[in-house]
Amino acid sequence: MAEEFNAEQRRYLEGFAAGIGAARMTGGLASGPAAAPAAEPTGPDAIHIKAQDATVKAGGKLVDQEKWKRAESPFDGHNRLKAEAAQGKAPKPEDNFRWRYHGMFWVAPNQVSYMCRLRIPNGVLHHWQFAGVADLADAHGGGYVHVTTRANLQVREITPEHAQPFLDGLADIGLGAQGAGADNIRNVTGSPTAGIDGQEILDTRPLAKSWNNWIINDRSLYGLPRKFNVAFDGGGVMPVLEETNDVGFQAVEVLEGASVAPGVWMRLVLGGISGHRDLARDTGVVLKPEECNQVADAIIRVFIENGDRTNRNKARMKYVLDAWGFDKYLAAVEEKLGRKLERVDPAHIAPRKATNRYSHVGVHPQKQEGLNWVGVVLPVGKMLSDEVRALAKIAQECGDGQIRLTVWQNFIFSGVPDAKVAEVEERVVALGLSIKAEGIRAGLVACTGARGCKFAASDTKGHAMLIAEHVERTVTELDVPVNVHLTGCHHSCAQHYIGDIGLIGAKVVVSEEGDTVEGYDIVVGGGFAETPKIGTEIWKAVKAEDAPLRVEALLRTYLAGRQGKDETFQAFTARTGPEALRAAAETVPALREAA
Repeated sequence: MAEEFNAEQRRYLEGFAAGIGAARMTGGLASGPAAAPAAEPTGPDAIHIKAQDATVKAGGKLVDQEKWKRAESPFDGHNRLKAEAAQGKAPKPEDNFRWRYHGMFWVAPNQVSYMCRLRIPNGVLHHWQFAGVADLADAHGGGYVHVTTRANLQVREITPEHAQPFLDGLADIGLGAQGAGADNIRNVTGSPTAGIDGQEILDTRPLAKSWNNWIINDRSLYGLPRKFNVAFDGGGVMPVLEETNDVGFQAVEVLEGASVAPGVWMRLVLGGISGHRDLARDTGVVLKPEECNQVADAIIRVFIENGDRTNRNKARMKYVLDAWGFDKYLAAVEEKLGRKLERVDPAHIAPRKATNRYSHVGVHPQKQEGLNWVGVVLPVGKMLSDEVRALAKIAQECGDGQIRLTVWQNFIFSGVPDAKVAEVEERVVALGLSIKAEGIRAGLVACTGARGCKFAASDTKGHAMLIAEHVERTVTELDVPVNVHLTGCHHSCAQHYIGDIGLIGAKVVVSEEGDTVEGYDIVVGGGFAETPKIGTEIWKAVKAEDAPLRVEALLRTYLAGRQGKDETFQAFTARTGPEALRAAAETVPALREAA
């Protein structure tokens, strides 16, 4: 009989059978009055299956993604996914989800192709890997590369038949993408200047690499209730934004008189998720650097067992913390560990030394005498493949051969001798780029936007460049960099809530018939590092074409009202207040005339 069905019919029957099996496992179908009790789940997926079972037993309904995980593991189904992609097939929604476990995101209808997001622990690449990604983008993608806000790279316009060859090419250059998407632990970030920063108290590179290896080799740590972010901060001059992560480890110096031995410890902060208007909070817990993996593992297993599998909007760890409180969550972590965690009063921890919010741009001396790191401005993080190869050549010939990506959508050259700094700048400028920490471009961050993401309400990258061009033309007296973040949707990939000025995509109604155009809600006064703060909304539903004028008005109001050049935009907005700031900005002639 099987020969009477064509390939598509056979696939339908296989999927139908898998669905029946999944429904029975999740309580959707009875398997008969004499059905035997289900066997105790075993294997690496057992912790997730038990959590799903507990959800169903409590009367909850699993979301589709949980059903898809259970019907066919993305790892068990990889060979099928590969074979179907080789035929040029677009994935079904459930297979799009499964492909993300391998780093591939189907982004139709915005682009009828895959986007691949890599894993680059601590954001550090060798020059030949950087150039190799450009070669792969040419051979299998759209011929360009983006730097992301997790100090990572992504490549777009990968057609189905090129999906697996692209991944194979990554393996050839010592890179990978496993677990870079879906409900998994995302790229591990660490201090971009780790090992070269004279201010740091700990080099985060070994910790980031160790944790990356820990998670990619343990299948039980895939398939969480939702995505998960972990960051390591070494106490250096360049912030890594660990406060925006689910778990942050901050290197601190514990002083004499504490309940633990003095020295370098890692402070644990939990619950950061800036898109949901929350930053990670200090737990009071400190641990030795070598304990980070074990403690992070326990934190995640508590989340696996207790995270929400019925509502994707409430499935992040923050919501377990909100429901339980930090004390209960940490008690559950300690139960997993089989021991108490050390706690230290903040009075016995040395204050963190000041960060430099623009240390990711320009020339900065390293702790190695005669050497420097040089940060390159990459407006909205995009580079053509030829530019990537040229930049890799600069790293090889003028630096230590490494490229260090940052969470600000740019990168730094490291190990540049004093005698080579001028040559680096000259060659960067020849590519149409800059190393100057000035104006608005140095702090300009934008997510993929509507050109390549189905969730985005606006073309963030395009509008970001229009804002930069407008401000450079109209606010020539701007003498300090100001961070402007544009994000396309509530996922806040560009972390708009921590920018000086943040814009989140919105559809703006422009007629009684309900016609809409692209636009933004605008927030101000966000911050990070020494001044962490979620920004405050001051305007809703601003048309995209009017956004440059609104940013101009805010900057003019700041320049006119600040108390000296040392008062930051964030400090000015906090002192002024959102209502007064909005009122003052709306009196700026350019904005008043446009209205």
